[in-house]
Amino acid sequence: MYDVIVVGGGHAGVEAALAAAKMNKKTALCTLIIDKIAMMPCNPSIGGPAKGVVVREIDALGGQMGITADKTALQFKLLNTNKGPGVRSLRVQSDQLAYSEMMRDVVLAQPNLDVLEVMVKHVLVENRIAKGIVLMDDSVVYGKKIILTTGTYMGSKIMISDDVTEIGPENQPTTTTISEHLKQLGFSIVRMKTGTPPRVKTASVDFSKTIIQPGDQHKTFFSSETNPADTIDEQYPCYLTYTNDKTHQIINMNLHLSSMYSGVVEGVGARYCPSVEDKVVRFADKERHQIFLEPQSTRLDTTYCQGLSSSLPIDVQDRMIRTVAGLENAEVTEYGYAIEYDVIEPKQLYLTLETRKVKNLYCAGQIIGTSGYEEAAGLGLLASINAVLALDDKEPLILKRDEAYIGVMIDDLINKGTVEPYRLLTSRAEFRLLLRHDNAQIRLSKYGYDVGLLSKDRYEAFLANEAKKQALLEDIKTIRIDLDEQADALLEARGYPKIQPGLTVFEAIKRPKINLLDFRYLLESDLNDESINQIEIEVKYAGYIEKAKKEADRLKVLQNWKIPENFDYDSILQLSTEGKQRLMNIKPLTIDQASRISGVNPADIQVLLMVLTQRKAKSA
Repeated sequence: MYDVIVVGGGHAGVEAALAAAKMNKKTALCTLIIDKIAMMPCNPSIGGPAKGVVVREIDALGGQMGITADKTALQFKLLNTNKGPGVRSLRVQSDQLAYSEMMRDVVLAQPNLDVLEVMVKHVLVENRIAKGIVLMDDSVVYGKKIILTTGTYMGSKIMISDDVTEIGPENQPTTTTISEHLKQLGFSIVRMKTGTPPRVKTASVDFSKTIIQPGDQHKTFFSSETNPADTIDEQYPCYLTYTNDKTHQIINMNLHLSSMYSGVVEGVGARYCPSVEDKVVRFADKERHQIFLEPQSTRLDTTYCQGLSSSLPIDVQDRMIRTVAGLENAEVTEYGYAIEYDVIEPKQLYLTLETRKVKNLYCAGQIIGTSGYEEAAGLGLLASINAVLALDDKEPLILKRDEAYIGVMIDDLINKGTVEPYRLLTSRAEFRLLLRHDNAQIRLSKYGYDVGLLSKDRYEAFLANEAKKQALLEDIKTIRIDLDEQADALLEARGYPKIQPGLTVFEAIKRPKINLLDFRYLLESDLNDESINQIEIEVKYAGYIEKAKKEADRLKVLQNWKIPENFDYDSILQLSTEGKQRLMNIKPLTIDQASRISGVNPADIQVLLMVLTQRKAKSA
């Protein structure tokens, strides 16, 4: 008898299995092929806008993804550095092979964790309670908690034009029995679709016709445990190129042959990760679309053509690819395809990620409608934490919308549902200034320690670092800038040639373009650059941060406000078009209900609150 059984060895499954085992529960991870644990069938990268913050949150809670991503990265790039801190995020180009191999080794070495190379037929359910799993030979493995993380392997079909194969990514077997059994249990199952672009031989690409995209000189990491010496020395570049009129002509002439447009695809595709056919149709006014050429592994002579996802016939893909600058003589090693699969509608789960219809059954990752490795890993981690807390009769861990992007994602999925593969975006978080890349440890480390995933040594090191930061914050309020030659040159370069003498560092860094690291020579501190930057953000954006905190508190109080039945949404110009349409159709009775309608975004809710507050004040 296992305490926790995890079905599926992808990114959600790995985090779920490791977490349960680390929390001292006897755990089993069921996977089809051990050597394909945590593989990357699509983009070989971790992070990106919003997603990179999730990886930081996983690390702060004691998960594995950030550690592995850092150690197996080919390139590090902190995105949106020219924008505000609320939208900055780390992305790494991963070594596809090394990432999966490291995850496999970590899983196999984890105490309390058995890895079973099996195919699951269905969940064993008695009286609406999950009791274990049934394997394809009808043998039973019993478990107290079952976590389904089957990814895109439930009823999956790979499609290239009208060529349809019932198989999963990387030619792994698919299963129809799990989703059929779930349907029998009364679960609502829908079809969703995603896709992947072609890969080409690196040696066949003419990179001189593309724009080089190097990594950052100063590397930023996902994990606070990462030692820079354990990461790559010479980063690999990516390259940027574009589609053109010829590309678009070939696509338009052959749209009827695409799986997506010929009627072969039944499922709904991802709006924010469309196929190249979809981009050409939906954005017909665009003369070109970006294509990023990305390395897959140091051991592979292959390049990933991000942005060329397609389900067109192979001969059409060949012609399309060779219209792109740099790819004129490309040798294709793997063609793009669409993949369709079964998904459990996420509104059938509690915020703990336990299903409403079957007790002790949890779901995480693409099985509940997400897209992306990072979203899956975050959900797998939280599902496992809550399964173990339930075993120990402890209160669940429910992350709030102002505490974590993972909390935003779970709240969106469970309360709003999704009609397409869900992708985290910074725009989904109304409190993104509170959910920054730099402060994930501050927000979540105590949770990680309390549930037993962060070691005492790591948590105490975090607390010690926080104490140092607080001490430095107090120090810079008294350290004055002497207008010597070094300071004069620095201030003049930043556009402040006539700054008043005796200005404190604290007051100086409130000004645009002046950074705390500029005055490192005045600071008696061994804090690293990232910690110093974090202090600067807290000082520079203090007013905005405080306002966001008050708004978060205010929203908690106001979320049960009633909306008049005859409320005129059409007259509110600030509402998004989609949000307005959904609100007019459903006519929610409360703000709380409105916030859970798919298509009504957080900004729409803020507008409604503002209007209702103004009307209440006028009627008072």
